[in-house]
Amino acid sequence: MRGILLGPPGAGKGTQAKMLTERYGVPQISTGDILRSAVAAGTPLGREAKSYMDRGALVPDEVVIGIVRERLHQPDCQRGYLLDGFPRTVAQAEALTRMLTELGAPLPCVVSLDVAEAELVRRLSGRRTCPACGAVFHVESHPPKVEGTCDACGGRLIQREDDREETIRRRLRVYREQTEPLISYYQARGLVKRVNGLGDTGEVFARIAGVLEGRGGQAAAQQRR
Repeated sequence: MRGILLGPPGAGKGTQAKMLTERYGVPQISTGDILRSAVAAGTPLGREAKSYMDRGALVPDEVVIGIVRERLHQPDCQRGYLLDGFPRTVAQAEALTRMLTELGAPLPCVVSLDVAEAELVRRLSGRRTCPACGAVFHVESHPPKVEGTCDACGGRLIQREDDREETIRRRLRVYREQTEPLISYYQARGLVKRVNGLGDTGEVFARIAGVLEGRGGQAAAQQRR
């Protein structure tokens, strides 16, 4: 399996990416992770990336692409991979397309998790986090036994700034601005598979597996029952 998983904040992309990599035995390739690994390893591209990161500048596309290329050449990517957080722009997508064409392994699928904005705001704004131990709750789907108190350590639960409605809507605007052109780019190449992101994690996973394996979401769900 080779693919890209796209989804707005709150769509459950992180959970689904973990389940997909476990099912198909391929690595999840996060741009942030491979940048940090390249910097820690002291590779030439890692040192170049560090020079930008140290001064708070964006790492140029050509450096990021080079580091992605290095990562895709590693043995654990021979069976496939799932790209997470990359590409972020059409320019990066174009560079990735050229790179994969050169490698003789073009991208077969881009999965877009679709969830309505009202649902995303509900999911994210209902989260409550324990600063002491990191436990996460939700006021509707996973409330603590005692309101405002962490079940695990008894700490006081808070709503992170990222989970406030105004911040969530701003994050979603940025996502739409950055990602809608990407979806259009891949749609023009017939690669996008849109998946309904509503339902429990198992239902959504069955739909994604269905499109990746060339089956309908309903057939995938029936197979996993």
